[in-house]
This record gives sequence, structure tokens and C-alpha cells, in this order.
Amino acid sequence: MEKREKSEPLHYRELVVWQKSMDLAQAIYRLTPQFPREETYGMRSQITRAAVSIPANIAEGWTRESRNEKAQFLAIAQGSLAEVETLLTLCERIGWFQPQETILARGLIDEASRMLTTMRRKLREGRETRK
Repeated sequence: MEKREKSEPLHYRELVVWQKSMDLAQAIYRLTPQFPREETYGMRSQITRAAVSIPANIAEGWTRESRNEKAQFLAIAQGSLAEVETLLTLCERIGWFQPQETILARGLIDEASRMLTTMRRKLREGRETRK
């Protein structure tokens, strides 16, 4: 069992990356009413599930004791982040969202991606992760 550094947050809710990913999930939910009705079980479902998966996997990973398990859940969160970004881009290309409507979500994606990359690198290097 690995010990946490004293400067690490004790709870995942204290992680800035978790907070940013929660903000992203909220931003995605606020965009989804613009989808056509026939996309309720298609794109809407896909993008919201991917958005929710990001903070959920960060939270689950943070509660794991082993560095490898924590890294695995952070990798899944980063994959879901890439999925959200891809789906957002597709929605813009289709014309469901205008680029100015996705500025907030794209900024949060960028921030969370950078934080997750740093956290994963620190885990690989055996250092603490406090983002």
C-alpha cells in the first residue's frame, strides 16, 4: 500500500481537474437541448455519457491505492475527454453547434487534458499528483 504525500488532496472533490471536468459535463448538458429530437438516443446520449465518464473516472481512480490502478482510471478519463472533444467537433461540422457556443467547453477540455497529462506523467515518474 502506497502512502499519499501530505500535500495531496485527501478527497477527489478537492482536485482542480475533477472540478474542471464537472464544469465540462455541465457545459455539455447545457448544449444538448440543441440536438434534434431524433438524436436523443444517439449523439446526445453518447456525448453526455462520455462527459460524465471523465469526472467519474477521476474520482474512482483517486480512491485507488495502487499507482497503476490510479493511472489506469486517469487514462480512461483522458480517453473520454478525447471522445467528448471529437463528438463536439462533429456536432460543429454537422451544424448543430456553432463554434462560439462551444468556447467554454473547449477551454475546459484543454485545461482538463493538460492536467490529466501532467498527473499521468507524475504517476509514471513516481511523484505526487495534486492537480
